[in-house]
Amino acid sequence: MLDKTIRELIISQGPMRLDQYMGLCAGHYYNTHDPFLDFITAPEISQVFGELIGVWCVAQWQAMGSPASFNLVELGPGRGTLMNDVLRAAKIFRDPAQIHLVETSPRLRAIQGQSITATWHDTLTTVPEGPMLLIANEFFDALAIRQFETRDGKWHERVIGLADDHLQIGLIPTNPPPASRGRWLAQHDGGGGAARPIVIEYSPARNAIAAEISARLARHPGAALIIDYGHDVSAPGDTLQAMRQHKYIAITDHPGDCDLTSHVDFETLRKAFAHSAILEQRDFLLAMGLEQRFAALSARADSATQGVLQRAMSRLADKNQMGKLFKVMAAWSPGFPTPYPFGTA
Repeated sequence: MLDKTIRELIISQGPMRLDQYMGLCAGHYYNTHDPFLDFITAPEISQVFGELIGVWCVAQWQAMGSPASFNLVELGPGRGTLMNDVLRAAKIFRDPAQIHLVETSPRLRAIQGQSITATWHDTLTTVPEGPMLLIANEFFDALAIRQFETRDGKWHERVIGLADDHLQIGLIPTNPPPASRGRWLAQHDGGGGAARPIVIEYSPARNAIAAEISARLARHPGAALIIDYGHDVSAPGDTLQAMRQHKYIAITDHPGDCDLTSHVDFETLRKAFAHSAILEQRDFLLAMGLEQRFAALSARADSATQGVLQRAMSRLADKNQMGKLFKVMAAWSPGFPTPYPFGTA
């Protein structure tokens, strides 16, 4: 039982950093659970989502000069739904595409292998060198973060400890986090000498993977598409959340049996790339033909199915659902044309 393991580690080693806690929880969660019982991702809402990404990938493959062989990489492919939809829409490059899935969970690998012929990797570093198209949908939000908080003008790091034999969030004194760079230090003073607490999130894991993608795009032609929920301008705030059976719970409840995620700081993520751009998911999908594709499906559907399709489109694109909170970021190689529709923003 992971709860017992975490308690024993805290007793023997002291309070546990959040990124260590999240890493232990994620490893157990994805190896023992079907995550889609706790949350739903865009590819599971409608096949149209993956088909439009497939169309985008075809355009980038053609911009690369239609290489006879290239790596089609997905980070965190879930059940394989997105990759299957991409390949259905991108039949023109199915033969040239060498499919590589970065997935650490044996359980999810088995599910993906039922419908996809691919090579699996624990990390991006073992994917072969060469031209690359990379997709990461709701991957970065699940990577571990650290959280830093100011109290009375002094920095502390949030940790997981024990209080009355229960896992609880605590604070330990520390130096200013690398993420702050002095940017929000002025917010310590709320006026009249009163300190105003702020929380800053910092993810070395996200930065490292972004740097690896960027290095590959510098060495070989290609592009990456990163879709996730988060903010396009860095800002302080606590966004760490736990979800179990589609309900939010405390991050210290049911460790390893719930999905732990946080909002992606796209401004920081973009700093790893020489060339990148970002759109809200709504704007990206509409530019790629979301409405036209749903209209074509609805024209062949009965009234009940039309209602299902309309609800799916609304969930993907409405501003009060996934359309605004979710962002789509493209990154591309030097000399590569700005991918549509990012150059139109």
